[in-house]
Order: sequence, then structure tokens, then C-alpha cells
Amino acid sequence: MAVRALARVNLCAIERNVARLAREANGSAVCAVVKADGYGHGMVPSARAALRGGATWLAVATAGEARDLRAGLGDDAVRILVFGALSDAELPVALDVGADVSVWTVARAEAMAASGRAARVHVKLDSGLGRLGTRDATEADAVVEVVAGADALELAGAWTHFATADERGDHFFGEQLARFKAWAEPVRAAHPGVLLHAANSAALLRDPASHFDLVRPGVAIYGLDPFGEDPAQRDLEPALELTSYVAALKTAEAGDSAGYGRRFVAARETLIATVPIGYGDGWRRALGNTGEALLHGRRIPLVGTVSMDNVTFDVSAAGLGAKLGDDVVLIGAQGAEQITAEDVARAIDTINYEITTALTARVAREHHCDGAGTPDAGT
Repeated sequence: MAVRALARVNLCAIERNVARLAREANGSAVCAVVKADGYGHGMVPSARAALRGGATWLAVATAGEARDLRAGLGDDAVRILVFGALSDAELPVALDVGADVSVWTVARAEAMAASGRAARVHVKLDSGLGRLGTRDATEADAVVEVVAGADALELAGAWTHFATADERGDHFFGEQLARFKAWAEPVRAAHPGVLLHAANSAALLRDPASHFDLVRPGVAIYGLDPFGEDPAQRDLEPALELTSYVAALKTAEAGDSAGYGRRFVAARETLIATVPIGYGDGWRRALGNTGEALLHGRRIPLVGTVSMDNVTFDVSAAGLGAKLGDDVVLIGAQGAEQITAEDVARAIDTINYEITTALTARVAREHHCDGAGTPDAGT
């Protein structure tokens, strides 16, 4: 029986992508980023696949994600790093599951030291992204010293994040790298064993000078191109396929419309297929009259407005032979044709990250290994 919206995730592709990125890292440890439910692919199954591929760390954005990841893995030994800001209520949640945490103010470092609670700390320098972290290297040094001097705290890492790593040829990436290096290398010299880390997926693939001790690939482990072009050019395998099916077929005569707002009006007799997926599933409304899907190995245009639960496609191309129940591929391959998350993103001027992370819980996830069963299936 057809499933109205199904994301099939190939965990073996994730495993191979991580192994490929580990080779690129050339000795630096790999921290697989599995935040936002593994970029829409399923956090725990993706994390397990990444570990099989050679990752030795995992990273998330929130305390709740760290808690759920630890519970799902059932392994207290795997290192989990929380990137994001943690409120006073959230910090204990992360520490309760043994997660490493990020700190960048003296006040937070001193409060943690005074609590006497054991914690592994990564000090963040804002080298130019302008979000979390301190811009002041002197303040960052002070945070390092508070952490290093506290009996219960372990100075585990020093890190930053790039603003333009995915914009090849820009100058700011090099400026950030130089700024971080000038601060971080003396920190490591003064505190041997501290891990330096800066590289996201794009930086990992762009410049070995950014690798330091640990790399943090996110989007690339799922086979998405961090440069928004073509995963195959990076030797990456897209792990996610999104499918639905033809739920209804009707002929629109010239002048008939399809969808809210009559954004599509047939100029001639047109066979319209209704496919049960919509923005309630994360299929963006902006794809109205611009998106595509695959049917019988051929591209079909999305016509009209994307609604919460349904979209409509023109399937009247000669010889297509659409029938009820036919599989429709929104992301993935069918026959010789393929639609990537990058293709979908370009159609609405966004990024591939947003396409997969937008998929809601209403989209069923099915995990497999190259089409076969896997111990992680259904988790």
C-alpha cells in the first residue's frame, strides 16, 4: 500500500559519506553533526551510521537533542558536543548526559566553576560569524584560564565557526581562519590536549588548513553538497529519497484551474494528478508553479499552489500514461532522471539544508542499507 509521504534514508550512504570525509580529514578526528533530527534524516539512526563510518564524536545544537541522542544510542562513552547556547535550566540537562558544552563568557565559566559540577568545556571565539562566542580574544583567554583553573572543569576544546566557507574564492574565510589560528594555537601550546576545531563540511572539503584536531561535517554526511551544486562532484551520495503517489487524476479543460488562488489555469486540456504531500509535510509553498517531480522516469511540472496536504502536477505529456497509485519521486532518482535537494533548493532560492530539515514528523521515515534491512530500520 502506498504511503502518502515517505522519506527513505539509506544509512549505508551516510556511513560511506562519513568514511569519505574521514579520508579527506587526513587524521583529524570526525565529529558528525546530527542536530535538527539529523538534518531531517533521523538523528539516532544517522548517528549510528556516522559512528560506523568512522566518526568518534557527535554534535547537536540543544540540550534536549543531547539527552535524546544519548538515550537513543544507549552508549555513555560516545562524546557528544552541544554547540548552542544553554540557559541555566538547560545546562544541567546537557551535563546529566555527559555532553561537552560551549562557553564564551567569564560569567558563565565562573558560575560553572563555583557549582563544583564536573563538565567538559569548549571555549568559543567568534572569529567573524557574529553569533555566539566572544569577539574579544582577551576575553576568550580569560574564559580559558577560568576553566583550566577550576577543579571540576576540563578544558576540552577551543573552537570557532566560519561564515563563508561555502563561498569559494572569498577572502573572509581566510581572515577568519587566521584570526582563529592566532588565538587557538597559543591556547593549545599552554594547555596540551585541548582540541582545536573549526571546519564544517565546506571548510573540510575546501582547505586542509582548517582541519586542526577535529572536523565537524554536517550537511555532507547526508550526501548534500555544502556548496549547493552537485553532490556527485564531491563524491557524496545523497542519503534521502522522498516519494509520494498519484492519489487522484482529473482532466482540466481550458479555463479550469487547480489549487488555491487559481494560480494555475489550464490553457488547453490538461491531465492533473493530485499528490498527497504539502507544506504540512514540509514541501515548501514557494514551489508552487516552479517545482518538479518524477513520474515514470520523466520530469513533471508542479502546477498551482502547494497546499497544506496536496500538490498538483501536469501529467498530460504524451505517452506518460499516469494512473492511480503510481510512485512520484520528489527527491531522488527514477529511471535515468534524478532530482536532488540542491535542485529543489535552487528552484526557490534557498539551500539544500532547508529542504531536508523542513520535512515534518508527518512524513514517514524508513531507514535501510542499500535497499536491504538494517538493525536501525524504523528507529
